[in-house]
Amino acid sequence: MSARPLAPAAILRDAGLSALVAFGLFVALIGLRLVPTDNGLALEQRWRALLAIVGAVFVGRLLMLGWRAWRPAGAPTPRVLAESIRRSARWVAPLFLLLALALPLFAGRYVIDVGILVLTYVMLGWGLNIVVGLAGLLDLGYVAFYAVGAYSYALFSTTFHFGFWTTLPVAGLLAGLWGVLLGFPVLRLRGDYLAIVTLAFGEIIRVVLINWTSFTGGPNGVSDIPRPTLFGLKFNGSGDPDTFAAFFGVDYSITQRFVFLYYVILGLALLTNWVSLRLRRLPLGRAWEALREDEIACRALGINVTVTKLTAFAIGATFGGFAGAFFATRQGFVSPESFTFIESALVLAIVVLGGLGSQLGVALAALVMIGGTELFRDFAEYRMLVFGIALVVMMVLRPRGLVSGRVPSVSLGKPKEIAADLVAQGRG
Repeated sequence: MSARPLAPAAILRDAGLSALVAFGLFVALIGLRLVPTDNGLALEQRWRALLAIVGAVFVGRLLMLGWRAWRPAGAPTPRVLAESIRRSARWVAPLFLLLALALPLFAGRYVIDVGILVLTYVMLGWGLNIVVGLAGLLDLGYVAFYAVGAYSYALFSTTFHFGFWTTLPVAGLLAGLWGVLLGFPVLRLRGDYLAIVTLAFGEIIRVVLINWTSFTGGPNGVSDIPRPTLFGLKFNGSGDPDTFAAFFGVDYSITQRFVFLYYVILGLALLTNWVSLRLRRLPLGRAWEALREDEIACRALGINVTVTKLTAFAIGATFGGFAGAFFATRQGFVSPESFTFIESALVLAIVVLGGLGSQLGVALAALVMIGGTELFRDFAEYRMLVFGIALVVMMVLRPRGLVSGRVPSVSLGKPKEIAADLVAQGRG
């Protein structure tokens, strides 16, 4: 039975209450501000900005409730919109892939650098999506595996002078090992308790990196990390014959290194996506989904829950280690300040905003959150405010994420044939 539409007076009252709540929240954040002066601090009143935000909240709530009350008879319902989005993924994903491949051909250095950052978080989101989206294990310490991969490459490359391509699989394997070590203590934990333990694990790794000065460099981190090469060709302008520019007889440009790094992280991200999609259709991936839906029923089916959880943590951590190794070679410097809880929260927000279990949704969410944050860099004071408002709007309009991906993998291949078989067996 559908809900009864609100009367105009009720809509105005609800919108006014929302505006009043917004006024109470933002009066101290936006309306009043302490600014430094010659005599100390002075209180600056910015009522115009406060009233603009309150008015936007009032109008937005009014339009949303008004649309629900007087929606046209032929307007699509949220369920129909969600189904159309899921079907459009078949052509949206190839289109985004073509755009990603062609981006360095027409974009400048800044856009390519932002693209590298976005793809790094796409890869992190796809790695965490295995743990959270497919296996249903809430992990708030994913940044720990990111840090393990980064420091593994940094220490191996600076101490033993190993190259990037040699150390990359080692960094992933070490991060996967730490994923297994994390998985053992949390085998019997679920929900909030699992989240607390994984959060503590991430903080333990960060504290160890800060205090183990003789090994990790402590707060100073590790510097002078070598850059990756293309079959031994370096991307610098030193005049060395073993450089990319000298080998191909072109003029040196620093953009060449950014383009190379862009295609490296794009290849790593596509590898993560391909492995995730393949695993999802294997018995292991279906065991993850069964664990996500109901752990008790999963045990009743005879699935080894211990192995299922450990493999989810290990594989997700491995891709986090790959992303960490790339982060280290891209920055040329790593320190514990780059691996705080905020990074774990950001990656988890990307997975939830995109839709648990959805590969396309995670990519879109990373593009919106990371790329959108860069667009608002000139408005640093309001950037997090806009980010929070966008999350609230998403929770109201799309609580399951941009692209809901909780469809069982057994029905992804041939849904019509499976449905016909069920009908033939009397179960449809």
